[in-house]
Amino acid sequence: MTATLQLFATCAKGLEPLLFDELQQLGLDTVQQTVAGCRFSADLQGAYRVCLWSRLASRVLLQLGQCEVGRDLQRVTAAIAQTPWQKHFDVEQTFVVSFTGQNQQIRHTQFGAQLVKDGVVDHFRDAGLGRPSVDRNDPNVRIHAHLHREQLTWYYDLSGEALHRRGYRLEQGAAPVRETLAAAIALRAGVNGATDVLMDPFCGSGTLLLEAAMIVLDHAPGLRRQQWGFDAWLLHDAEVWQQLVDEAQQRFATAQASSALQLIGSDNDARLVAIADQNAARLGLTERCQWQCLDATKVTPPELEEGQQPLLLCNPPYGERLGEEVETLLLYRRFGAQLRQHFQQWQVAILAGDESLLKRLKLRSHKRYKLYNGALDVILALYDLHKEQVEFTQEQSSDLANRLKKNYQKLEKWAAKEGVSAWRLYDADLPEYNAAVDVYNEHLVIQEYAAPKDVPEAVAKERLWYLLDTLAETLPFDAANMHLKVRQKQAGKQQYQRKELREITSVVHEYGVQFKVNLSDYLDTGLFLDHRWARRELGKLSAGKSVLNLFAYTCSASVHAALAGARDVTSVDLSKTYLKWGEDNFRLNGIPLRPHAFVQADCLQWLQQQRPQQRYDVIFLDPPTFSNSKRMLDVLDVQRDHVQLLKLAARLLKDDGVILFSNNKRKFKLDEEGLHEAYLRAEDWTQRSISTDFSRHKGIHHLFKVTLADG
Repeated sequence: MTATLQLFATCAKGLEPLLFDELQQLGLDTVQQTVAGCRFSADLQGAYRVCLWSRLASRVLLQLGQCEVGRDLQRVTAAIAQTPWQKHFDVEQTFVVSFTGQNQQIRHTQFGAQLVKDGVVDHFRDAGLGRPSVDRNDPNVRIHAHLHREQLTWYYDLSGEALHRRGYRLEQGAAPVRETLAAAIALRAGVNGATDVLMDPFCGSGTLLLEAAMIVLDHAPGLRRQQWGFDAWLLHDAEVWQQLVDEAQQRFATAQASSALQLIGSDNDARLVAIADQNAARLGLTERCQWQCLDATKVTPPELEEGQQPLLLCNPPYGERLGEEVETLLLYRRFGAQLRQHFQQWQVAILAGDESLLKRLKLRSHKRYKLYNGALDVILALYDLHKEQVEFTQEQSSDLANRLKKNYQKLEKWAAKEGVSAWRLYDADLPEYNAAVDVYNEHLVIQEYAAPKDVPEAVAKERLWYLLDTLAETLPFDAANMHLKVRQKQAGKQQYQRKELREITSVVHEYGVQFKVNLSDYLDTGLFLDHRWARRELGKLSAGKSVLNLFAYTCSASVHAALAGARDVTSVDLSKTYLKWGEDNFRLNGIPLRPHAFVQADCLQWLQQQRPQQRYDVIFLDPPTFSNSKRMLDVLDVQRDHVQLLKLAARLLKDDGVILFSNNKRKFKLDEEGLHEAYLRAEDWTQRSISTDFSRHKGIHHLFKVTLADG
């Protein structure tokens, strides 16, 4: 077949320029770059060459026809039926149609595929050849159709399965890099026939190293594939194809004989290292490979011979894209330090999922490329470690490490003696490191506060990363058990938004009481640590009494009251989730749910609806500083509304009863005159309620004992 064919090579988004260059290097001189691929013209041998040798294309499609899509869609089916399909496959072979694109007439890809399928079937029927069958799972023939605005183009797929399926990777890890992306990374990193040392300390199943090795060793990426889309094509020329395969095998053998390439791969997952070794064996590269199970932050380079040009390329874990996965951030920090210390003569290429991750390396890149790993935006950064890599952030003092050590040594002993396993370690003790750090058993929860307006965002972030680094280096907590939460208000839908549930939980102890805390999924953990004294005091007041807990949250105060022998405890909160959590806390402590009550309601409305005859001995009132929940009837401001709130609660208080009123508004001021007019009196218990671990910031909360004044 000597005719000039019109073809389209598809590729992943971001690879179009590389594919354009590759097609030209394959001897094609009529290449046109477009979105998600390149158009080109070639004879049959040229089409086969792209199938066999393209490292970047996803598919090679042979154009068979085009038509304008008007309002009469029957004309579309008729145009497709005019394509001489019987020249390309016979009625005994199965086929499938895939369709991309849409417009006003064709709004669904399934409908578009049906139109094309009908046209194919009509052609065979009109020719009196019968009807070919559709097979969606394992068809002999794949037909692709693409709609761009008003123009529909249809193709015969010469590839069959997507071209990234090279035939050597039968198993892979949980987050693999597709072979075409791996090849693009290697090409951008400068891999060529002269490369002699390749290393990947996050090798997984070996894809990056093996794709790079195939470039160095002139190994055609399609050489190991057993099936092609053109196998069932009636115009397939097996002799032309076999000549290309023979040529590719010879080129590989020649390069194998002359190349000194070494491949060094490591990963902390021994199962993946074994898979990488198997994949290398399928490519005939076993003798060139060194595989080992090793932490990437401990990897060191091999001894190099003079003149060798080593390249390290890798795809470390991304973690959560917004940078809240502390373990990943610290991994990048330590990996960067390892590169700076041990890989001074190396070129390095790192694919990262987020700019903040690359910043943790503390290395200066000389080139960056935007790529896509599936649907994820990723960045490929290139580093030349021949050049001096100076730490480009200001040297930090040792004050923070000293403060953390001092606090930990003092408070760990205090907490053990006190009988609490959840406590505050650090609370912006040094103003420039503006965060709180809490211990929950073997976990740390780091809560970042919003930086002052006069502190640039980049500076604030750098200080936060330094705090994380110092915590990991100074204290005996694993990075995997460090959880970062950002308390600053964000815009739009991001405001205080909870991310995908991870369910990292722990059970903590407090004065003989147990609580379930969630360390990963919410802004708060389910336990306000600064209120532990007030909870214990509530317990002391509750024996044999009827207790009401308003704004109960996860009912931690209710648990203290019930365990201390309260006759009954009523917990009221707007959140069904928190009340269920509270029931779990009751069960955790072996407390029967009856006769206690868990009421889902707006506390303000609930108080207004209660009859004064319903009286309680003790009321625990801990409202939020401010709340405008959509499910609340009124907007609550604790400074403005606390007198009215206390008056409503006092309606339900027995004559000799007690209200424990607490809030966390930093500059709260009790309206004593308003309380006097409401026949209430308050005793300030704030100072006695501040535990040792919160004594550095005495304004953390306010606590008052409120009783009825003599009428």
